[in-house]
Amino acid sequence: MYDYIKGTVTKITANYIVVEASGIGYKINVANPYSFSNAMQQEILLPLHQVIRDDAHVLYGFHSEDEKEVFLNLISVSGIGPTTALAIIAVDDNDGLVAAIDTSDIKYLMKFPKIGKKTAQQMILDLAGKFVDVKSDAKSPKTKAAGNEELDEAMEALLALGYKASELKKIRAFFEGTSDSAENYIKSSLKMLMK
Repeated sequence: MYDYIKGTVTKITANYIVVEASGIGYKINVANPYSFSNAMQQEILLPLHQVIRDDAHVLYGFHSEDEKEVFLNLISVSGIGPTTALAIIAVDDNDGLVAAIDTSDIKYLMKFPKIGKKTAQQMILDLAGKFVDVKSDAKSPKTKAAGNEELDEAMEALLALGYKASELKKIRAFFEGTSDSAENYIKSSLKMLMK
């Protein structure tokens, strides 16, 4: 089992990043790949979790140990797999997530993709009181100028997280004509989708 990887970010896609360590490129699934844009071609230390299935060995990476802890707690809930857990983490509102679980706010939890009433209730049952001192990670925003390509990348990443194209159509229309980073588009879109 891997605990972390120290290497250089060499590729960013809508679903994953590639980190090169000792001449090997590791494909690592992350919640918001474009949040690693400012680390491109730089060495990073990335906490990891490995999931071994019959057909694949999959690596999941995180910005911090706290984010990894949230992920591990989420996948311990029946009905939540790694992809759904990443979609929940991508919202980058750990405080809101913990508050929703601790106050039994089923409506808030059901706003995440693939979370129905039964799974939301199971989250509350399994996770209430388990999160201690978990905070939202402050990630520095990119300063690079961006255009429609960044918006396209953001929409592609949101589709990969499980949101429906019909949901994203209104979001895309809202941001048309604006200029921002894919990371910021994703964060803003997720906040809008959670309302």
